[in-house]
Amino acid sequence: MSLDSYVTLGRSGLRVSPITLGTMTFGEDWGWGASAGESEKMLAAYVDRGGNSIDTANTYTNGHAEKIIGDYLAGRPSSRERLVLATKFFGNMYEKDPNGGGPSRKAIVQQLENSLRRLQTDYVDIYWLHNFDPVTPVEETMRALDDQVRAGKIRYVGFSDVPAWATAEAATLARWHGWSPIIALQVEYSLLERTAEGELIPMAQAMGMGVLPWSPLRGGFLSGKYSSANTTPDDATRGRVPDEASLVVIDAVNAIAEELGVSSAQVALAWLHGRPGVSSIVIGARRMDQFEANLGALDVTLTDAHRATLDDVSVPALNFPAENNRLLAPTLQFAGATVDGRPSAMLPLFQTSTTRY
Repeated sequence: MSLDSYVTLGRSGLRVSPITLGTMTFGEDWGWGASAGESEKMLAAYVDRGGNSIDTANTYTNGHAEKIIGDYLAGRPSSRERLVLATKFFGNMYEKDPNGGGPSRKAIVQQLENSLRRLQTDYVDIYWLHNFDPVTPVEETMRALDDQVRAGKIRYVGFSDVPAWATAEAATLARWHGWSPIIALQVEYSLLERTAEGELIPMAQAMGMGVLPWSPLRGGFLSGKYSSANTTPDDATRGRVPDEASLVVIDAVNAIAEELGVSSAQVALAWLHGRPGVSSIVIGARRMDQFEANLGALDVTLTDAHRATLDDVSVPALNFPAENNRLLAPTLQFAGATVDGRPSAMLPLFQTSTTRY
């Protein structure tokens, strides 16, 4: 597989690369990112290989990430139309401005204009709500986004890190009113963080949204630098170390990587790419060599046995409806209920009795 093996994103005609270039590491403003020069090298390498999906946010390195992308595109104006450029809104970048962030109409318009200025473009292809606000009416947010689509400043709408119920409510209202739909969902998803499988990913699949996992290496824990024999903190994880349960998963990933002769990061990314609902994986890096190594995951093929091993060792603790359905499914056989895709055994609803009520 290659970066130009494009897939449609959700229930839309938008086509994106199987790996999306994440840019939270663009800029050194937070003390640990890539320089502007190194960032532009990664951008160039990604585009030269056929990659077309670039993801950023207004708050990444205090706006510097957007500016780096804008400066890169300004020198290559013919490249803009061939890229799917996405940014996010929500975070407030202006001290003492109560309307500087969030999903209100005023905040959306202000944040979008500032992002377009930094990106040096007239529009973004995907505009992502970056977080959940329980105060702002969802109708206000969705109508404001639809207005920006109609104005030509946004092409598509996405949600990132928003609860499943709130995303479903927004998507339903948009469909009901004829507003621009939510075509994609960004969630944290990796072998060490699979709780999205409980409600978020099934919701996305049911409602026609593509899924873009972020932090696919769990902040570096799945990069191959750790094992049960080595838990020394790495600068990439900023002093954090994996717990015992995570080390069990990490050791399994490392063992498969050694067997295949590839990196642990490539194994973790290859597993994620094959998960149901996943359209494109958001991958960032601080150095060019890290980025190129991660792209190598597209060439890694895991066997069914490898996938089964990784699935079993990383089984998540999921809440309703998963566990509840497993308990109820035997009594629902008459309705064709299944458990994890397998037909359940028939059990009577009640104990056999001659009494009729």
